[in-house]
Amino acid sequence: MISLAIGLALAISIAIGRVRKINIGLVAIPFAYIIGAFFMHMKPSAVIDLWPTHIFFGIFAISLFFGFAMANGTLAEIANGLLYRFRAAPVMLPVMIFLVSVLISALGAGYYAVMVLMAPIALLVCRKIGINPLVGALCADCGGQVGSNFMVGLNGVIFRNLITGEKFSSNEAFVVSTTIFVVYLVMTFLIILTMLFISSHQRKRDGMTAQEVTFAEPIPLDRRQRTNVWLIGVFVVILLVPPILHLCMPHNSAVTWVNSRVDVSLFAILFAVVCAFMRVGEEKESLLHVPWSTLIMIGGMGMLVSIAVKAGTISLLAGWVGHTPRLLIPVVLCFLAAVLNMFGGSFVGVVAPALFPVVATLARATGMSPVLLYTSTTIGGLATGISPFSAGGAMVLGFTDKDERDDMFHREFAVGLPVCVGAALVVSFLCSLVLG
Repeated sequence: MISLAIGLALAISIAIGRVRKINIGLVAIPFAYIIGAFFMHMKPSAVIDLWPTHIFFGIFAISLFFGFAMANGTLAEIANGLLYRFRAAPVMLPVMIFLVSVLISALGAGYYAVMVLMAPIALLVCRKIGINPLVGALCADCGGQVGSNFMVGLNGVIFRNLITGEKFSSNEAFVVSTTIFVVYLVMTFLIILTMLFISSHQRKRDGMTAQEVTFAEPIPLDRRQRTNVWLIGVFVVILLVPPILHLCMPHNSAVTWVNSRVDVSLFAILFAVVCAFMRVGEEKESLLHVPWSTLIMIGGMGMLVSIAVKAGTISLLAGWVGHTPRLLIPVVLCFLAAVLNMFGGSFVGVVAPALFPVVATLARATGMSPVLLYTSTTIGGLATGISPFSAGGAMVLGFTDKDERDDMFHREFAVGLPVCVGAALVVSFLCSLVLG
């Protein structure tokens, strides 16, 4: 009965948030309080303790550090400079938009910032060179997601925290996050290349010619921006080298000690202080780039999902998925994540906290590779980012001219969504054959 109430609470929270434009996390907190305190006899203080402090602090720290690069224009100049250098090959510009989106997102801008920065450029470029604008939308959407999945990106940090929260080691979490990054990068890159080839062939068949695409000549980086780039480079190296060395030399005590002391969140705060000390930017301007609404959503839904874990709801869901044939478990998890995230949910804020405990339970019960199950679940959820009902798809519609929005809505829903989800299901099945 409590599990049913929790399921309804999750559904109602998402529905109220979407319909009334209220942060889903805020709606979820009262449900967590009512169910936990009055039906599960938890102390109110125990309900408050369910707030996912580690994840909240991690996203805040990463956003604060990289917020300096957003505020002082470093990331925008890097993006413009890269695109300018490839202006001579207009047909390949969508691919460059995808790769630049990956880079900018991996450098800390995050998915939504990349969509704001790159989606309008992508749509404009596709219009000028006669390519289906859906290709441009996918380049910005998938690129932003892939970059955010990077091991020190916002999604990567969340995934690692969720996985270690399920009693897996930090090394296992690092391997999983790396696999998610690589698999989703390859999958989306192949999707974009395929759709670009089809659209280019259609353009040639219709006798269309590409217009010249112009970008502003890049401005040399100033002292603050150059310093910011160096700090970002040092930050990434410090965070990636110890876990990689530990994977190569797991029995080296010195490497193990150093790896156990490196924390992405605390290092991000340290580098944010260095940025402020070196006058790379203003702290208050960086704080404006912290995604507070996302943090609230993740925190509130995290509390409700934790209530579900304590009530045994997650175990029931794991049991249902576990009744499917072993080879199809990754595919079922992929499909389940896609369905849950298709109509406006947040994968990192809602779906991942709900399904990652299921993945952990299934991995231990079936003996299947947690890398396989976590990867299949993640690519399924992220594959729905182009849905017109999701934040990314809705942003693309907002950047589309009014007289073309209905057409773009149809392209997102009838083409982009099935293609991406279908590819995720196929990749999950292939991974199951290899790793299952």
